[in-house]
Amino acid sequence: MTKYHRRGDATQAVRRTLALAGLLLWMLWGGLTGDRVMAQERKGERLKVGLVLGGGGAKGAAHIGALKIIEKSGIPIDYIAGTSIGSIVGGLYACGYRADDMIEVFKKQDWLGLLTDRDAKRQHTLLSEDDDGVVYILGFPVSRKGTSKANPSRGAFRGDRIQDLLDSMIVRKVPAACDQQFDFSQLPIPFKCVAFDTKNRQEYVFNEGRLSTAMRASMAIPMAYKAVTVDGMELADGGMVNNLPVDVVRAMGADVVIAIDLSQHKHGEEDDCFWVFDNDSYLGLFDGIDIDGLLGWVLTRPDLDKYHENCKHCDVYINPDLDDYTAAHFRGKDIKDMVIRGYKAAKKQRKALKKLKKRL
Repeated sequence: MTKYHRRGDATQAVRRTLALAGLLLWMLWGGLTGDRVMAQERKGERLKVGLVLGGGGAKGAAHIGALKIIEKSGIPIDYIAGTSIGSIVGGLYACGYRADDMIEVFKKQDWLGLLTDRDAKRQHTLLSEDDDGVVYILGFPVSRKGTSKANPSRGAFRGDRIQDLLDSMIVRKVPAACDQQFDFSQLPIPFKCVAFDTKNRQEYVFNEGRLSTAMRASMAIPMAYKAVTVDGMELADGGMVNNLPVDVVRAMGADVVIAIDLSQHKHGEEDDCFWVFDNDSYLGLFDGIDIDGLLGWVLTRPDLDKYHENCKHCDVYINPDLDDYTAAHFRGKDIKDMVIRGYKAAKKQRKALKKLKKRL
């Protein structure tokens, strides 16, 4: 009995020591960050502003509404980090597109066809196949001949059309960003985006390469999209590990952070993590997917600790009310309403934005 108590006491002592060490490190990090910010303010140097755009599928329309208010505030953006749909909006914004430009893009797209690679010419044909061996059902690509079912990068959709759209937009603003070796720090606004390395089950942050590939990888929702292969890694949706990458933009050099968070449930319910398409009958949906690994992630949600920690380190936090929308609401009227909701949510933070502007 005595030994049991001693062992318990020792365990408690170790836990207290680790907790104290963690607290001291956190205070030191915060103190150093604060000292750096105050030093810059004393020197008259402008603080560097980081913009963080979280993931959430169609709810990314709210990012655009919020960006309109940020633009009106006159606050310059020095760095951008995004995840999933936040990587798409953030990447385009980093290229030079502004809120009004992207509102038109969101409104005009046939999102069902775009996101599912649907071939409009085949939509009235029950079953067809193209010259590359891709099999279509009512225009939706469902399989490709010669693809192994053991291929871990297999998904219901290839994402070709969305990447083509991104390339066509990127090349208009920054042609060099379509090169395989492009450095994202050379964009008009330096940019990074987050993906999930499915083989090693860890975060991967893009800072170079073909910009559209990085954006496409960051939004590759497991079971919906084929993962993107980069340097032997199979990269999927960054929301699996870091859905609000405040830490990424801080590491880029941001002194202050404006974050737009699309999450509605702070405990990580599934509608903040996956796109649930209205038609879930696509063939081959689970082919080649590491179901055990995915289930383990759903049960343990290792991303939540980082998410909550990142929320604490925002200077201006914008969280639009989108609770009655899912990540799959790409219909025109829904897009319009979510843009408005993002605008209203950012408008509620005008005092915080004005206060931040005075510090710059």
